[in-house]
Amino acid sequence: MSEGSQKLVYVVEDSVSSGALYSSYLEAAGYAVSHFIDGHSALVAIKEKMPDILVQDVCLPDISGMEVMRFTKARADIPVIIITANSSIDIAVEAMRDGGFDFIEKPFSKDRLIAAVADAAQQSTLDQGQVTAGATAASKPRPIRAVREHFVGESSVMESIYQLLDSAARSKASVFVTGESGTGKEVCAQALHDASSRASGPFIPVNCAAIPAELFESEIFGHEKGAFSGAVSQRKGAAELANGGTLFLDEIGEMDLALQAKLLRFLQTGTFSRVGGQKMMHSDIRIVCATNRDPEDAVRQGQFREDLYYRLNVIPVKLPPLRDRGRDIIALATHFLAEKSAANNKVFRGFTDAAMELLLSYEWPGNIRQLQNVIENIVVVHDEEFVNDEMLRVVTSSVVPTPLTTSSPAPQSLTGTDSMPPGVVAAKPGIRPLWMVEKETIESAIEQCDGNIPLAAACLGVSASTIYRKIKAWEKDEA
Repeated sequence: MSEGSQKLVYVVEDSVSSGALYSSYLEAAGYAVSHFIDGHSALVAIKEKMPDILVQDVCLPDISGMEVMRFTKARADIPVIIITANSSIDIAVEAMRDGGFDFIEKPFSKDRLIAAVADAAQQSTLDQGQVTAGATAASKPRPIRAVREHFVGESSVMESIYQLLDSAARSKASVFVTGESGTGKEVCAQALHDASSRASGPFIPVNCAAIPAELFESEIFGHEKGAFSGAVSQRKGAAELANGGTLFLDEIGEMDLALQAKLLRFLQTGTFSRVGGQKMMHSDIRIVCATNRDPEDAVRQGQFREDLYYRLNVIPVKLPPLRDRGRDIIALATHFLAEKSAANNKVFRGFTDAAMELLLSYEWPGNIRQLQNVIENIVVVHDEEFVNDEMLRVVTSSVVPTPLTTSSPAPQSLTGTDSMPPGVVAAKPGIRPLWMVEKETIESAIEQCDGNIPLAAACLGVSASTIYRKIKAWEKDEA
């Protein structure tokens, strides 16, 4: 490794002019740089002296850039920045999954290159600091500890998630988190941020489903004063606010296609302009996105750009539903019980055996969020030392009549398409139209689930698409 504070960067680029240009940018930024025009000469140099950072083109005249990266990674865990053309982006994504730190697409700006190398240098310094400090109390926790601190549970399925997040935290690669509603996708994003070299930077979450389409671009990229009606002052967007940190795009499947194109452009170049502005701005961010839908299905249906999905899905993380986490349910329930008891000055100490059996047998359609709400409800209502099964039954039956493992099929009117349309009058007094009962049932479920339609659908025993379809039909009839 390089001595002193100056980082040594190897640039492996077969184009003499491009390599010289990249080197000049980095030397002006204070790095020591060596340029290699083929893979074999880079391998020889790496054997003799390991750099702090490797900037690696994937397409070389003699051997694959992937071979150079794997050779390097086998000897030292240094940050590797992948340079790629559009035609080889699939190789770059593979490289990121094999441990690459970041990838940038040609053509890229001087600022984009310097920002990527600066971020890699920060990670390199952090790694060296951990080795030097050892296990002293003053040393920064290793990423695996920082990741685990955000979660409760030690099931085998979660252990694999922790290991994946640990690897992801050490790179700048985009992470795509999927999982049912309530499984902890934002917690996952926060854990990634806190375990990375960006932990001291901002963590900016954006709920894409909660932003009106006409305000989306302004929310992400900001706007200038007078850019549109109501823009009375300049406003920074999430991309600018997250500079140096992490931007979390929750429910990204709800993003308008036009904005998806602009987001892709921003990810490729690192530059953007505010709505109503002409100045091109740069922001160095790490993107973590999430959805509770199937993103590949959204791509097939034309609701999500394939190229953007490809760019974002570098490291896919699929969070398991709570029902698949075994005794993690007990650990989580115990954690929430202690937390809510302390907050409400209660003296709960644990669960009866019958209560634990019910916790494990219930399907938890709303996942961790539902479990947390159930425990909080019990703590607020009761003054006991132990939670029993009756307390749980009262709360869970208000959401779902019985555990889903023993539930009966949902009424046909909720799953079929043959319910009577609005406007049909009941033939006899006191008999309300079935469509009206169905509409009130669905609206009540959505209200009880705080507007969470996927959760309401799970509680009713139907798919979320069924509810979305019926809501759209009601709106059309009322228009």
